[in-house]
Amino acid sequence: MSLSILQTVRPGGVIEIAPRGEIDVDTAYEVKEAIAEVLAKGRPARIELNMRLVTFIDSVGISAMVAGFQTAEVSGVKLIVTEPSRFVHRQLWVTGLLGLFGAPEPYYAGAATASEAVPGA
Repeated sequence: MSLSILQTVRPGGVIEIAPRGEIDVDTAYEVKEAIAEVLAKGRPARIELNMRLVTFIDSVGISAMVAGFQTAEVSGVKLIVTEPSRFVHRQLWVTGLLGLFGAPEPYYAGAATASEAVPGA
């Protein structure tokens, strides 16, 4: 399977990078390049790495994420992971890196958002 990466500008100067597919030895460089590209264009308020559609990640993919985190940090930009798939969440937890990326909860398809779950919220 291949990897595609979508970049979106969100409110408040946040850039979302959303990879889709597998991040492995053949594709990990694409994640690093996407982060570097965002930083080359300017200094966003934050970079959100939305991992909801990532079906697999290996150690090289994890290393690319850490390298991207370090590159962003040197530039004074916070990089966090949002909506990790259950697989990605597990890999970040097992490696002890979940906290580095903001300790996000795993994404569950079909889960109600807080405003949907509590009437009037």
